Amino acid sequence: MTYLRISGALAAALLASGPALANHHQAFGYAADNGAEKWGQLDEKYALCESGDMQSPIDLSSANAFGNIALSVNYQAGPLTVSNKGLTVQADFAPGSTMTSGGLTFNLIQIHFHTPSEHAISGKRYPLTGHFVHATEDGKLGVLGVMFEEGAANAELAKILAVAPEEKSDPVTVTGQSIDPNGLLPADRSVYRYMGSLTTPPCSEGVNWHVLKAPITASEDQIEAFEELMGDSARPVRALNNRLVVAPD
Repeated sequence: MTYLRISGALAAALLASGPALANHHQAFGYAADNGAEKWGQLDEKYALCESGDMQSPIDLSSANAFGNIALSVNYQAGPLTVSNKGLTVQADFAPGSTMTSGGLTFNLIQIHFHTPSEHAISGKRYPLTGHFVHATEDGKLGVLGVMFEEGAANAELAKILAVAPEEKSDPVTVTGQSIDPNGLLPADRSVYRYMGSLTTPPCSEGVNWHVLKAPITASEDQIEAFEELMGDSARPVRALNNRLVVAPD
């Protein structure tokens, strides 16, 4: 894989952090006048947010099949590059880290965060979630979601928070500092698996969703720091619409 070969996929995948890109007409957000139930009316490019039938997030307790999805991650530590996208904090990753599932190899591009979690399990939402955004070389998107519960501090989150700007910003690479995405994952890699969409406009469908069943911990202070930076940034759960959702055994 070369950087140029995935440049198109990279552009598509970055839509998962949509707040930075929504400058066409009325910017979307999470308030009453521009929140999730209004996204499809803000811009014709966002119509799928309202009309799509494979939207994300969902309540994962609606799983209708059980099985252990063969998922492998080969993540490498690399330079720490962080930005504030306006409605999310994002860390970009250097080429070389991958996720493999269903015979597809997805290149890791970035992780961004939502407070609270977007996916729910039997109605429960965790206070913080991270979405690892990946793309194949031909542009298929794959997202790995991880939930954070209150507990011990997370060392990799601490690195991100230490340099995350309080206001919207361009990405900045921190000299001499690295980030290891493996430190943002639980030991148990069992996942829920389904086909869905981006959770922000334009709500593009065809996203290969994997959501880790086991949460990982973040400290109370870390969770509060993300809440202060991003506010309430979770899209409500969407209708399942007869999709296949596989839960781990």
